[in-house]
Amino acid sequence: MTTLTFEDFAPGHFGTFGPRHVTREEILAFAAEFDPQPMHLDEEAAKASMLKGLSGSGWHLGSIMMRMLFDGFIGRTASLGSPGVNEMRWLAPLRPGDDLTLDVDVAEARISNSRPETGIVTLMSTIRNAAVVVLCEMESPMIVRRRLEAGAE
Repeated sequence: MTTLTFEDFAPGHFGTFGPRHVTREEILAFAAEFDPQPMHLDEEAAKASMLKGLSGSGWHLGSIMMRMLFDGFIGRTASLGSPGVNEMRWLAPLRPGDDLTLDVDVAEARISNSRPETGIVTLMSTIRNAAVVVLCEMESPMIVRRRLEAGAE
């Protein structure tokens, strides 16, 4: 499997990943464990909420995004991790039965000033449902080895 290095992340559209189907059962299981608010666990309470129906936690959606990023390319990238997330916005609810697609763009790619053997790639990730409604946007940097440092050609 080819290892992606800093040089493989030119600014612009990087890729589209998915679809990933989300079930009611996984929404309930995630919420029960990590975000037990009524709109994520109880159909009637969810209908009375501003979300007007059962919805997945934003943190669940973020976790799904991370898995899609990993399966899509991070798992084969010379990544050294991330210093965090610059911005994450939940724009529409995650619903049971949603089929999710993730678009990833490289907003910026620059060589690190403090560690020139690495580069910093800023990713803009947008996840949509099958109706093409944007559910979440995330801007996050990733530290990636440069080609010569990764031992690749």
